[in-house]
Amino acid sequence: MADKHLIRTRDLPPGGDWHGRHPYNPNSEMVMTRLSDRVGMKRVHINLMRLPPGKESFIPHAHTTEEEYVFVLEGTGKVTLDGVDTDIGPGDYLGFPIDGVVHHLTNTGETDLVYLTGGERADVEIALMPTIGKRALFKDNAVTFYDEDSAERVTMAEWFERAKIG
Repeated sequence: MADKHLIRTRDLPPGGDWHGRHPYNPNSEMVMTRLSDRVGMKRVHINLMRLPPGKESFIPHAHTTEEEYVFVLEGTGKVTLDGVDTDIGPGDYLGFPIDGVVHHLTNTGETDLVYLTGGERADVEIALMPTIGKRALFKDNAVTFYDEDSAERVTMAEWFERAKIG
């Protein structure tokens, strides 16, 4: 087995590859380690995520093209599915097909909520963010946020830099 195919997550630095928040959700805070990128995967993405106590994942959203999943490893939290909250914990699996269900995670515990998340890497993805009245178009390594009156396009690098904490 080649070393490039194995990641010993217990040996990774706790700060991850990125520590940030969704630019439109001030209560969002995540530490993300891009596992699939580390082994050279191109068709799916898999990330190890940590949400500190009391913090939220990106922003309530639904996908139109890419399916997504979450598998909880440690901690306790809640998932909000179309406005309905359900408690989650270790061993819980959440699957988000492209059925329009708006989903969101919140850490309700006293320790980090740790989970694996991943999904497809389509050429184009549109995410619906109904709580803020926006749509996000992901294409060509950039995202454009649309609402009724405006559009803002930023590269993914700019978006992650803008949302970075620390």
